[in-house]
Amino acid sequence: MTTIAFIGLGNMGGPMAGNLVKAGHTVIGFDLSEESKAAAGAAGVTIAADARAAVKDAEIVVTMLPAGKHVRAVWADLVPAVRKGTLFVDSSTIDVDSARAVHEMAGKAGMASVDAPVSGGTGGAKGATLTFMCGGEKAAFERARPVLEKMGKKIVHCGGAGAGQAAKICNNMILGISMIAVAEGFVLAEKLGLSHQALFDVASTSSGQCWSLTTYCPVPGPVPTSPANNGYRPGFAAELMLKDMKLALEAAGSSGASVPLGAAAAQLYALFKAAGHAGDDFSGIINMIRGS
Repeated sequence: MTTIAFIGLGNMGGPMAGNLVKAGHTVIGFDLSEESKAAAGAAGVTIAADARAAVKDAEIVVTMLPAGKHVRAVWADLVPAVRKGTLFVDSSTIDVDSARAVHEMAGKAGMASVDAPVSGGTGGAKGATLTFMCGGEKAAFERARPVLEKMGKKIVHCGGAGAGQAAKICNNMILGISMIAVAEGFVLAEKLGLSHQALFDVASTSSGQCWSLTTYCPVPGPVPTSPANNGYRPGFAAELMLKDMKLALEAAGSSGASVPLGAAAAQLYALFKAAGHAGDDFSGIINMIRGS
């Protein structure tokens, strides 16, 4: 099987690396967090002394990091430390410019590369049911696909360098806006004396249907697996949604796109975070809309 280096073993990266171990791959990982390293080690990941040691014998390097600046710095450090022809896969959610910059960095050094951000949250990372949105040359994507399939259930090639990040940003802007719309609908229903279940039964089978309603309903009851039934524990934290909304606004500004609802939604998530709810699931924004 393949020897894979996995850099970034946090809430998403750790379970993803563990699924590669379950699939029979040799996975050598590194993270700055001792807690994350311990959890990944318990899942069968071999923990290296540092990132360079992790990639020394790797055929594929996967990174899952917080922001574009981290990906740029890590790739700049690791690209000279691997064998020529090594495949780099970045599953972080970062800005399109950074994604394109690291593709260029890898290409100049003779490395193949794919940007492959994910959708599906921590549950998808643990269950290997993530969606991967991929950008890069077709040949690099085909090399990455068998590995990505061990961590996800849907793997989509979206186009050239940075296209995966572009798709992720657009998707999450839609998600952020639609969750606020669903939350406002339920708050209005409460004021009108309509039960949560009644609105769900109507909207989930008619024109109001969307993922934010049918899979991630922001009120307890109708969808038992949604964070609303678990005290709004993430899931997908509000601070991460705000990060993605800001990336969408940045991309809109640089491309000249008009996103008035995206801008309004970003302001609401910023208020929600500022009110002390950064670590709550983003669907908990219904409580702010409700005024509670």
